[in-house]
Amino acid sequence: MTDPAVEHPEDPETLRERALTGLVTARDRTTLLTSCVEEPDLTAQHSPLMSPLVWDLAHIGNQEELWLLRAVAGQEAIRPEIDSLYDAFEHPRAERPRLPLLPPDEARRYAAEVRGRALDVLESTALHGTRLTEAGFAFGMIAQHEQQHDETMLITHQLRRGPQALTAPDPDPVPLFTGPSEVLVPGGPFTMGTSTEPWALDNERPAHRREVAPFFIDTTPVTNAAYQAFIDDGGYDDPRWWAPDGWDHIRRHSVTAPLFWRRDGRQWLRRRFGVTEVVPPDEPVLHVCWYEADAYARWAGRRLPTETEWEKAARYDPAGDRSMRYPWGDADPGPEHANLGQRHLRPAPAGSYPAGESPLGVRQLIGDVWEWTSSDFAPYPGFRAFPYKEYSEVFFGPEYKVLRGGSFAVDPVACRGTFRNWDYPIRRQIFSGFRTARSENV
Repeated sequence: MTDPAVEHPEDPETLRERALTGLVTARDRTTLLTSCVEEPDLTAQHSPLMSPLVWDLAHIGNQEELWLLRAVAGQEAIRPEIDSLYDAFEHPRAERPRLPLLPPDEARRYAAEVRGRALDVLESTALHGTRLTEAGFAFGMIAQHEQQHDETMLITHQLRRGPQALTAPDPDPVPLFTGPSEVLVPGGPFTMGTSTEPWALDNERPAHRREVAPFFIDTTPVTNAAYQAFIDDGGYDDPRWWAPDGWDHIRRHSVTAPLFWRRDGRQWLRRRFGVTEVVPPDEPVLHVCWYEADAYARWAGRRLPTETEWEKAARYDPAGDRSMRYPWGDADPGPEHANLGQRHLRPAPAGSYPAGESPLGVRQLIGDVWEWTSSDFAPYPGFRAFPYKEYSEVFFGPEYKVLRGGSFAVDPVACRGTFRNWDYPIRRQIFSGFRTARSENV
């Protein structure tokens, strides 16, 4: 039961092409997200939870300069005076609109200049010899970083008031899913995490054995219709289902439904990227916090899966007794496997993407919605911070809950079976949903 060897050819030109594709794809998306609205929307703060879009734009360029131009290539700083402005740890999001940020046109020029130089560095750098350059890690890290901020900017677009600015085709319609509601995941050991995935981040490492008792897990994420039954049954008014902190939070903030939902007579409506629509019953529920997911699971007589359980359901192949990169195998994600990359601006109906199901028959473990787990964010045995402790280490602890699997807003470069996300249990603006589990003997 070992971490699968990842087939990335050692040919430097192939590695370079992979890194180039990741960087270009991310920049194309950044351009889309920052060119579809006028300057006032770029410089405004649409929620105290989020940065102005123009901050993200320059921050992306600044991180690329720090790691690819300075750390990899040893170049002098282009604009050292702005480093502190775009240091995410120095200035909380709520403060950023008051900083002397680069205006949109200047931020674009700065990011473009950095990118031009970074592509020259990619062309001339030997993709081996140091941990930062091995298999193009630094370039993959920056592509992932930009895509993560693209997802953050998409969240800002969802929070933004005003007319629709983004469009995308809907996922293909599918027949109503009529398969089993849950799947048994066998007990026993499996390999969690990775030591071989070349662009895996520090919190995904190292690969290690975990023992898991047998458990059942939902075949698909919990749907809007199922969650509405919880609401209709008075779920938000019954403290039995809520963790004490969660009960205090929903009462204090008058939370009575997922974020962006409102009742209109007998039906529920939601606001989605500037459009108001009837909540689709067969989509995975979206924009719920950990406390809401946990309360629903208790109401349903179930629980949230642990992070270890989630990863075993997503990666374990009983036929080969091994852990795969993705639920469908070791191949990179394709459009037939999962709803990723902002191809759509919504989750696909529950039961979609049969080609992406796990060997055990669990669907939509990758893409559509981030899935809350019951686990706190913690390091794996043998964890070593790299390349800087602020990426993961400073977040370890009970304040943060782990989410797994990615959402429709996540690019494939920043999503894999080992990828870990984390957030405060009160957060709802993120593209979060969940599925439930139960122990075999319950």
